[in-house]
Amino acid sequence: MATARSESGNGGVLGLVRPEILSLPGYVAIEPPRVLAQRLGIPLETVAKLDANENPYGPAPKALAALDRFRDYHIYPDPDERELRQALARHLNLPVECIVASAGSDELIQIFASMFLGPGDNAIDLIPTFGMYAFEADVAGGGTLPVQRRADFSVDVGAVAERLDARTKLIFVTSPNNPTGNLLSREELEGLLGFGLPVMVDEAYIEFAGVPSAAPRVLEQPNLIVLRTFSKWAGLAGLRVGYAAMAAELAEVAFRIRQPYSVNVAAEVAAVASLEDAAVLDERAALVVQERERLNALLAGVPFLRPHPSHTNFILCDVLRGDARQLRDRLREHGVFIRHFDTPLLRDCIRISVGLPRHTEQLIEALQNVAAALGLA
Repeated sequence: MATARSESGNGGVLGLVRPEILSLPGYVAIEPPRVLAQRLGIPLETVAKLDANENPYGPAPKALAALDRFRDYHIYPDPDERELRQALARHLNLPVECIVASAGSDELIQIFASMFLGPGDNAIDLIPTFGMYAFEADVAGGGTLPVQRRADFSVDVGAVAERLDARTKLIFVTSPNNPTGNLLSREELEGLLGFGLPVMVDEAYIEFAGVPSAAPRVLEQPNLIVLRTFSKWAGLAGLRVGYAAMAAELAEVAFRIRQPYSVNVAAEVAAVASLEDAAVLDERAALVVQERERLNALLAGVPFLRPHPSHTNFILCDVLRGDARQLRDRLREHGVFIRHFDTPLLRDCIRISVGLPRHTEQLIEALQNVAAALGLA
């Protein structure tokens, strides 16, 4: 047996890995501020980290207090996350059987890709959008059919219809969309649901949008799946806790194939306490929205940038003059970190997260200094 394995293929053990996995480039994630500061040799407190859409206000007071009081970190989590799911059921006004919790909404994307996509299957991916959808579809053994959004980033349902084929099993869509910041309209959602395929609506940024969630509709739409997260609104990005609402029959399957003990005990404690402190988190979300509007107005005054309207905690900007990647790199020299996507549709864009007012001031000053150095002013 050992001899047979050692001789399989010309790549040794790597020859046994699925070829499509070996060819995947991997998802490019954002590094923590301490690493960024050390790399540039600058004090940590001077970093304006505006590249990952994190909540600048951090966790809710009740979440921090609950983490401090909790003592059973040596005990495995409840595999069914009963306390968290019951709290979410009250929060969403949905039956607990319709809710699945996870180690971040990214894990749920992986679960749904595995549920619906096998070799040769595909999912609709409405680009530009969150890169994790295509990544997880590929890892699951399927793939994606990219459908480009309109110039205003709205969804072209007719173009989706033209791309569907017999192997299309899932539709990924984000509202508000990342990285463009625009909402999915009710008409667009109805059009997508009308195809009869599972439609996974990622609402990671819904608390900043000023519109209600689509989650209550899972009771009437058996093909609707709504993803939510505690990373943005609740400031728990580092604890990795997300959840999804869907028809109970789909939730039962998702539970069956996910990892046991998916949500760690710290994440569950903090998430439950966050829901108890929802009023504070809503007030902070309102502050983020207020700062977003101020930042958008200031960016509109930068002659080489064109900010897009946003319903999230970030703003996508077209870079009208100069090189977007170079602009990102030069801003780093001033301790300001923003996001650039090296993809055809976004190569001339940057995405800026909304931080505290002082981060906005640091960003605008850095943009002025970089513009002068690069001759963009």
